[in-house]
Amino acid sequence: MSAHTQTAEKGQNTTLLCQESYVCSGTDEAIFECDECRSLQCQRCEEELHQPERLRNHERTRIRPGHVPYCDSCKGANGNIMHASMTGSRQIAAVRCQVCKVNLCVECQKRTHAGGNRRKHPVTVYHAGKAQEQEEEEGMDEETKRRKMTEKVVSFLLVDETEEIQVRNEEDFIKKLDCSPEQHLKVVSIFGNTGDGKSHTLNHTFFYGREVFKTSPAQESCTVGVWAAYDPVRKVVVIDTEGLLGATVNLSQRTRLLLKVLAISDLVIYRTRADRLHNDLFKFLGDASEAYLKHFTKELKATTARCGLDVPLSTLGPGVIIFHETVYTKLLGSDHPSEVPEKLIQDRFRKLSCFPEAFSSIHYKGTRTYNPPTDFSGLRRAVEQQLENNTTRSPRQPGVIYKALKALSDRFSGEIPDDQMAHSSFFPDEYFTCSSVCLSCGCGCKKSMNHAKEGVPHESKSRCRYSHQYDNRVYTCKACYERGMEVSVVPKTSASTDSPWLGLAKYAWSGYVIECPNCGVVYRSRQYWFGNQDPVNTVVRTEIEHVWPGTDGFLKDNNNAAQRLLDGMNFMAQSVSELSLGPTKAVTSWLTDQIAPAYWRPNSQILSCKKCNTPFKDNDTKHHCRACGEGFCDGCSSKTRPVPERGWGPAPVRVCDNCYDNRGIQLDVAELPSDEEGGTLIARKVGEAVQNTLGAVVTAMDIPLGLVKDAARPAYWVPDHEILHCHNCRKEFSIKLSKHHCRACGQGFCDECSHDRRAVPSRGWDHPVRVCFNCNKKPGDL
Repeated sequence: MSAHTQTAEKGQNTTLLCQESYVCSGTDEAIFECDECRSLQCQRCEEELHQPERLRNHERTRIRPGHVPYCDSCKGANGNIMHASMTGSRQIAAVRCQVCKVNLCVECQKRTHAGGNRRKHPVTVYHAGKAQEQEEEEGMDEETKRRKMTEKVVSFLLVDETEEIQVRNEEDFIKKLDCSPEQHLKVVSIFGNTGDGKSHTLNHTFFYGREVFKTSPAQESCTVGVWAAYDPVRKVVVIDTEGLLGATVNLSQRTRLLLKVLAISDLVIYRTRADRLHNDLFKFLGDASEAYLKHFTKELKATTARCGLDVPLSTLGPGVIIFHETVYTKLLGSDHPSEVPEKLIQDRFRKLSCFPEAFSSIHYKGTRTYNPPTDFSGLRRAVEQQLENNTTRSPRQPGVIYKALKALSDRFSGEIPDDQMAHSSFFPDEYFTCSSVCLSCGCGCKKSMNHAKEGVPHESKSRCRYSHQYDNRVYTCKACYERGMEVSVVPKTSASTDSPWLGLAKYAWSGYVIECPNCGVVYRSRQYWFGNQDPVNTVVRTEIEHVWPGTDGFLKDNNNAAQRLLDGMNFMAQSVSELSLGPTKAVTSWLTDQIAPAYWRPNSQILSCKKCNTPFKDNDTKHHCRACGEGFCDGCSSKTRPVPERGWGPAPVRVCDNCYDNRGIQLDVAELPSDEEGGTLIARKVGEAVQNTLGAVVTAMDIPLGLVKDAARPAYWVPDHEILHCHNCRKEFSIKLSKHHCRACGQGFCDECSHDRRAVPSRGWDHPVRVCFNCNKKPGDL
């Protein structure tokens, strides 16, 4: 065969010309190719050359556009030139030697024209076009076409052993699959023990023995993580998994990864080489079914809604094919042809109390290998038959497959605490449920993993118990509850309508207060001198709630009287500093006059000591004798004795020197109504407790301020010694840059980042107090 082209000098063939030059002199376009004449022929030359009887039976084919002839020099095994009937093994010509008038493939050109004078022969280069490739494909049988389609398939790591997806996004996933984004696919995955030949099975079932998935004769597992490849013949994503029972770290996480793969699969192959089906196989499938229904069904429905998928993800599990290869034992059901293997498998599940109801179907396919290699044809037919069934699980676009895997990976991820693991199951609940444990009762959260990312709170199956450490008792207003509302209330030092100092005085006198946003103040712990009932019996309902790690709901110190006192002291000291009046003394005097017994002389009338006549200065403390009620300095009233006649009981109390010296003489006490006197003295006793408290604060003013602040710090405040820089702007604190606590979050800030003022009722601050920049931006009540 010879080929002359109009562009031979450029080495390209645009039109094939007649190679015979018998009638047309080589100027006409070639129409036929005669393999026995080994030439391309025009219409006229073909008719003239095949007129003789011996040449009429030559097999001639009509040339199509882009046609490239076969190599003339390729020979068969017997040394003869390959003919048309053998073209399946012949090579396409790469060049045409203009001198030798032959077409040569690359190998034959090297063999015949690499040396001597032939190396200088001019050649014309052939370029096979799409039409020629199409012609080649048409000449192939169906099996050869399928092999050719899988020649370029390669696998890639989809998820590593730490459950991290190794493709960046949906586009990257489709690119690595090397398929169209609009192509509808199914997913086939394989499971089994390490060393059972899972990768080898996939290579021979889907890719005609090509090593798409790595195999190895070494002891180490050759598949770590999850690998994927695209089968263009069956339009399937094939997934290879790491073997069970392998020597591996992070065993819990890798086992959980298998169930994620199972959840996105349409068909699962369980590969086993055990001569007899062992119980672990049934236990694995039974536990996988239970975990799938318990944790994945709900999540797949949520993924459909959350991702806005057009194709709903089936909540029914994949079909299962148990591929059983034996050497010495008979296949399941072979003893009795009437016994169906699938029925025997169901009976085995029932005996082991395993119920694989999540799977859409379970099929058995066995093969007995007397001599290698293994016959995978039966498995291949079973797989193709299951893939054709779209009644339960329909094919979907690759983007949907990626979104489902990504959603499951985001939800069920994170470390699994081994100390809480229940190893009685292949897929225990700890693999998929939240790992948080209540700090009070030790019960675990029953929600799915990472539910907090969606704003879903923790929840436990059992009720919690009360813990003094966390004070996890929650109060709700009983009156509001009876009206159909559930309003939480908290004990506080003062009501929202009280000023800081007046609220503090009322707290010392009447105890803590419970205030409802709807009903106002509903309870004071010392509202009456006696007979105060527990709020649980009267105005509130109680409930014990769980204390979850990372939440500070039960660390709120609403009884922040000490810090409120320090805040008030600073405010009072600044307000009255021009009058040179000690703020604590003013409050003490006022409070004493308000609750003093009737026989006491008011503080405003006591200008000097009754005994030594020493004038009192603003900062001097006035002391009342509990016997006579007059005012004395500390030196003239330092003694104590019981004064039962005044209602002070048998305990020693402060008296002046004169009353102490006359302790044997009965005092002439005027008769007062018992209720009034008793109430007054009880009030005074409370007042003395207040006065002692304020006196302790006066003494504390001489103690370093840092010590006082740490002692008064609410539980949720970060200690001063741990605050090194502003929580917002990160400026380091120094002598010139003061620390300030946000009353809402308790973090330390500089003045610029915490200059806003706002009430924080949840923390017990009903009046505007210092809050940070971030807390001030939060909507609603703090």
